[in-house]
Amino acid sequence: MIRLGAGPLDRIAAVGAHCDDIAIGAGGTLLTLCLARPGLRVDALVLSGAGSEREQEERAALAALCPGADLRLTVLKLPDGRMPVHWDEAKAAVEQLRRETDPELILAPRTDDAHQDHRGLARLIPTAFRDHLVLGYEIAKWDGDLGRMTAYQPLSPEIAEQKVRLLQEHYPSQRHRPWYDREAFLGLARIRGIECHARYAEAFAVTKVTLNLGTLDLGD
Repeated sequence: MIRLGAGPLDRIAAVGAHCDDIAIGAGGTLLTLCLARPGLRVDALVLSGAGSEREQEERAALAALCPGADLRLTVLKLPDGRMPVHWDEAKAAVEQLRRETDPELILAPRTDDAHQDHRGLARLIPTAFRDHLVLGYEIAKWDGDLGRMTAYQPLSPEIAEQKVRLLQEHYPSQRHRPWYDREAFLGLARIRGIECHARYAEAFAVTKVTLNLGTLDLGD
C-alpha cells in the first residue's frame, strides 16, 4: 500500500529468500536511501544461508550497501528451493520481523516472481504487514519473468556502478553463474532508466495504492 505524502522515512525493512536477493533487486535503492538519510534503520531478513559462506557474504554486502544505517540483519537456515514446504517457519520469521519493526517501506520480492521461494516470501509479507508500502523488486533469471513495472527509483550513474561493484566484490560464490555479471545488472538498470526518463533505475511492482493528496472539504 502506498500513501503519497505520508511523512518522513525513518525505518525500512528488506526481505529476501536467499543471500544476494536484496542486493540484486534493491541494492541501488538501499544505497540511495542510506546516503540521503544517515541513521536510517534497516531491518533485513533473509530466509536461507545461515552458517555458510553465503551468510558472511550477505553481511558484508548489506553493510556496504547501507552506509551509515542502523542495520539489523537476520539470516535463517531454510533450505534453498524448499520454502513452500517450510511455510510455517517462513511465516513465523516474517511475523517476528513485524513484531520488531514498523517500517514506512518494505523491499520484498514480487508476488509474480517465477522462483517459488521468492514468490512464497512475497505472498507472506501482506499477512504480517497489512498497512505498509511494499515495493516488489525484480531479479532477472532464465525463466524470463520480467514484466511491466509500476514504480521506479532512479539511480545516478555513480550509484549504479557502485551497486555492481559491490555485487561483484561481496558475492564471490556467485561469480561462476553465467547471468551474474556487470552487463546483466547495468543492462536491466539502463532499460528501467529509459522507462522513467533516467540514466539508470531500479523498478518495482506495487499491488495497491492509497492516495493522500490533501483534505477534501465537502462543506457544511
